[in-house]
Amino acid sequence: MKILSLDTTADVCSATICDDTRLIAEMTVNTGNTHSQTLLPVVEQILKISETELDEIELFACSTGPGSFTGVRIGVATIKGLAYGKNKTCVSVSTLDALAYNLKGYSGVLCPVMNARRNQVYNALFESDGLNIKRLCSDRALSIDDLDEELSDLDKPIFLCGDGYSITEKGFKKTKIGVVPERSRLQSAYSVACCALEKYKLGEVLTDAQIVPIYLRPSQAERERNERLGLN
Repeated sequence: MKILSLDTTADVCSATICDDTRLIAEMTVNTGNTHSQTLLPVVEQILKISETELDEIELFACSTGPGSFTGVRIGVATIKGLAYGKNKTCVSVSTLDALAYNLKGYSGVLCPVMNARRNQVYNALFESDGLNIKRLCSDRALSIDDLDEELSDLDKPIFLCGDGYSITEKGFKKTKIGVVPERSRLQSAYSVACCALEKYKLGEVLTDAQIVPIYLRPSQAERERNERLGLN
C-alpha cells in the first residue's frame, strides 16, 4: 500500500512516500520557513523523484496534533486537499504517537514532549521493550514541573523527543534522561506513515472530510479573547 504522510506540527516540515513500511522517498526541511511556503513544494518533489503519481497513493496520513496550531492546520488542510475527490482513505495520527515511534528501538519510558508555551508541554508516556510500544496515558498538556515530578518516581530509563526536548531537559530538576540523537528527536513523516498503517489495519480510518486538527487547549488568540471577556 502506497502511503503519503506529512508532519508539520512543529518547525520541521516532513513528508514521505512509503510502500507499507518500506520508505520510498523522504524530505525533511528545518529552515525556519513557514510550512505554507515549503510543504507543497516538498510534496511535489518527493512525488517527482519517486516517479509516483498522486493517484497511485492509497492512504493519506498526517499528524493532526498536538503541536503548533498553525502547523497542524496546514498539514491537515494539505492532506484534505490532496485526498479530496479521490475516494481515498485518510488516517489521523497523534503527533505524540509518531514521536514515540521514533524511539521504538529504545527500552524504557518514551516521553515525547511538544512545546506548549507558558512552561508547559504536550505529552504522553509510552513504555517500550525495544520491539513493542505500549501507551501509558492519553495526550495531555501539563507543566514541565509536574512532568518532572511524575517521571522522577519511575525506576526506568527515560527518553525524551519532540520540539520540547531542550526546554524540558533544562526544566527537569529530579529526572535523569537518556541520550537521544537530535535526528530522533524531530518530527518524522516516516513515523507518521508507520503509525497510520497500524491504525489502518485496525480499521481506524477516515474520509478526507472527517480528518480534522486535534487541539488539547484553546489557541493563544482564543485564550486572550476569553481573558478580555472574563471567561477564564
